Amino acid sequence: MSFSDRILNWYSQHKRALPWRETRNPYIIWLSEIILQQTRVEQGLPYFLRFLEAYPNVTKFAQAPESEILRYWQGLGYYSRARNMHKTSQLILTQYGGEFPTDYYELLKLPGIGEYTAAAIASFSSNTPHAVLDGNVFRVLARYLGVNEPINSSRAKKTFTQLAQQLLSPSHPGDYNQGIMDFGSLVCKPKNPLCEDCVLAMDCFALKNKLVDTLPVKVKGKKSRDRYFHYFIIEQQGQVLMSQRSEGDVWANLYEFPLIETTQAVDLPSLIDHPDYKACFGPAIPELIGDTVKQILSHQNIFARFYRLSINPDLLVIKSHWNYYYSENLDKLAKHKLISSFTEYYFSAN
Repeated sequence: MSFSDRILNWYSQHKRALPWRETRNPYIIWLSEIILQQTRVEQGLPYFLRFLEAYPNVTKFAQAPESEILRYWQGLGYYSRARNMHKTSQLILTQYGGEFPTDYYELLKLPGIGEYTAAAIASFSSNTPHAVLDGNVFRVLARYLGVNEPINSSRAKKTFTQLAQQLLSPSHPGDYNQGIMDFGSLVCKPKNPLCEDCVLAMDCFALKNKLVDTLPVKVKGKKSRDRYFHYFIIEQQGQVLMSQRSEGDVWANLYEFPLIETTQAVDLPSLIDHPDYKACFGPAIPELIGDTVKQILSHQNIFARFYRLSINPDLLVIKSHWNYYYSENLDKLAKHKLISSFTEYYFSAN
């Protein structure tokens, strides 16, 4: 029995019941694929259902304001995915007459759709023979075939792409692609794989050569950058001062509290002496709330501190991207996880 036949047989018995597998609608498949990038199925499923209810087709998605899309996305992280989805939906409206493309090469022209996503949408919606290559597939192929090239190198990408395409089932590419990804997620797991239950065990190079724990190979990426954020909660007559982040940085266009970023951790006297602090807040003394909160992002470690700041409005210099909002309306603003978690805690306690 061939490799692809074993994957297909396994998938027919262990297929997970997921709503995006009950359709060939490319819009719904696209929605699920983008949401599930960097996101576990258990976490992504509620988001998928909310998005599909709010935007049942690509036209509705395209017509929604970006701020609304970002608010629905809140908590998923990697917000560029949501912004690219909005751009893609608008392009489909203007350039494709509202018809979501299913051709692999047309899909590659759209923002946020790379080779993996294009292959997934094309094979799942129209059963075209394009192999998917995600982390699960890398792992299955590296172990089964004994490929020791680092999977995050450009050379390995070419090697694995060719291998994945060679092993693809030409008659059932959609089910095969779903199957090998599920297989990698449920059986050929990164840690503690279920080798005793593996339908590929007899021919698995890694299992035969005791390399299951060392394959696939991955070279270390660049060192993460540390950033130190100081947020200030300023309230006036039931309203809270909020800041909208600019384009080109982490959390672009999302709302947070007024912020001063320092190059290293600083104590309160040093913060008050910071030129940005003096320029905006003058002699006002902030009150630290709680401990430092750490959030790890891709290549960034955020160390955040929150301060309550009581200040005479006449002494406050408000920047152009700062505005007051009633505290009961903060839920309507798209915020990143660090801020949404804090506002939920802070305003429920005060």
